[in-house]
Amino acid sequence: QVQLVESGGGLVQAGGSLRLSCAASGRTFRSSTMGWFRQAPGKEREFVAAISWSGGPTSYAYYADSVKGRFTISKDNAKNTVYLQMNSLKPEDTAVYSCAARSQTMFGSLPADGMDYWGKGTLVTVSS
Repeated sequence: QVQLVESGGGLVQAGGSLRLSCAASGRTFRSSTMGWFRQAPGKEREFVAAISWSGGPTSYAYYADSVKGRFTISKDNAKNTVYLQMNSLKPEDTAVYSCAARSQTMFGSLPADGMDYWGKGTLVTVSS
């Protein structure tokens, strides 16, 4: 089992920044892929960013078009933690952000139904 705990959400004004963290514990997989997803009220869950545990801190990072250039995913293998740095936030970024783990490596956009473990999520609210 893998446990994922997100933190770092909160209320921020448009144009501001937040950094989310996802701490993984339990039987972590070095070959696995980690992803951030978000779900806004009344909308389906959507992919935000992905990264592989292998390689450097930002190796194999991949982003949804809606966040590319504004968000950065990274990881600290020693701490078993994945981060999502969110800059230039917009009101439409308001959502519950969840991290998820996939036991097999996958590159590119991740399907939500292809993830094996999920955290409970952290709320990000961007005011206009």
